[in-house]
Amino acid sequence: MTNIVLCGGSGTRLWPISRTLMPKQFVKLFDDKSLFQLTVERNSKICDSQFIVSNTEQYFLALDQLEELNKTNNKYLLEPIGRNTAPAIALACMALPKDEIVLVTPSDHLIKDEDEYKDVLLKAEQLANDNNLVTFGIKPKFAETGFGYIQAKLENEELGIFNVELFHEKPNFNTATKYLEENLKFNTQHSSLFLWNSGMFMFKAGVFLEELKKYSPEIYEASLTAHNNSKKDDAIIRIAHNDMINIPEDSIDFAVMEKSSIVKVVPSDINWSDVGSFDALFDELPKDKNNNTQNDKHISINSKNNLVYGKDKYIATVDVEDLIMVDTGDALLVSKRGSSQKVKQVVNEVKKTTQLHNMHLTGYRPWGSYTVLEDKQGYKIKRIEVKPGKRLSLQRHKHRNEHWIVVSGTAVVTINDNTFELKQNQSTYIKAGDIHRLLNKTKESLVIIEAQVGSYTGEDDIERLEDDYKRS
Repeated sequence: MTNIVLCGGSGTRLWPISRTLMPKQFVKLFDDKSLFQLTVERNSKICDSQFIVSNTEQYFLALDQLEELNKTNNKYLLEPIGRNTAPAIALACMALPKDEIVLVTPSDHLIKDEDEYKDVLLKAEQLANDNNLVTFGIKPKFAETGFGYIQAKLENEELGIFNVELFHEKPNFNTATKYLEENLKFNTQHSSLFLWNSGMFMFKAGVFLEELKKYSPEIYEASLTAHNNSKKDDAIIRIAHNDMINIPEDSIDFAVMEKSSIVKVVPSDINWSDVGSFDALFDELPKDKNNNTQNDKHISINSKNNLVYGKDKYIATVDVEDLIMVDTGDALLVSKRGSSQKVKQVVNEVKKTTQLHNMHLTGYRPWGSYTVLEDKQGYKIKRIEVKPGKRLSLQRHKHRNEHWIVVSGTAVVTINDNTFELKQNQSTYIKAGDIHRLLNKTKESLVIIEAQVGSYTGEDDIERLEDDYKRS
């Protein structure tokens, strides 16, 4: 069995923790592990391998985090742009044997009852082996308006097999309340069971593709063209931009699941959360004696029931309760608990004036990472860390000069035709127009401070002459 892990989405409801280039699934929120890592750990107990579907930027994040888990049996499908879940799943299935059973999961869900989770996966596997498309419905605890619902009818009481009658879009509160009332009346013969749509699926790759071809032939044919034209390099499949943009954009629910006659649902009581808001995150994080989220840098005076997130500075609260306070160094969010769904509105405003929706102060690259320490008119200061054996692309800048100071490790620096080493406390100067490269040949990380000075210090003031990590 292969776990297809969908890494799309920017998690805007968890801004400023989650950004486009560092979405919530890769943020280490639980015991120094990300939701992506927890997903892979959980599913690798039943799946033989992971097939990661992501864009190029997220590929490097996934690669690093899988290395931390010592997971090596991985494949990657890199999409230049997202076209929703139906094309993503189709492209992954086209790269697998037709009889391979796939478990399709988002990368940003939290499941805490892993014993029950294993049981529902085994039940789904039996149904998938019988050539069904299987989805997982979460037994609802309250009238949630942020999820779609699955209306299910019991087919076989002894085996606990449910047919899907209807998929319902996100309801209003009154409709969601009626769904829960119907569940209280549920019996095995006459009534329906309403379940949250988890967005998780299991089926044979070939069965899904046949159903996609039957019900959404435009998506199937365009995906097949993109697959046939893709570049395959070891365990990486790269889809061309023009091929990807030609695939109609649609979800697996609309494209297949709502139309197919072979869909089954497994009711699941697995302590599941999509961690889709700060209110949901508050429920999952450990608390102190005053029901504040645990934070070593939180000084609490008569404060309770607060979510307090921040790692770089102390946060003091006095006589406050039921608040959400999130500090990420470059942005501060303060909200009432219960209102965190409105964070998406904040992101819409942020997009009008800044790039704070897009990136953190720390950015991740295939060679390591950089952190912006100060960014003012005419200059920018960065901390750059280069992983062992890695190098930056050969490049030059039109508008900025750079000063490099080695903090730790040994740097191999190329400036035009001159290559030399720099050790701790040594520095060099690169003027605008110089062709240059930074390399770490050692087995230890290289850390430098980079001071950029010039009329423009934006990230797009880079002309890459040779790039080891070309984007698709």
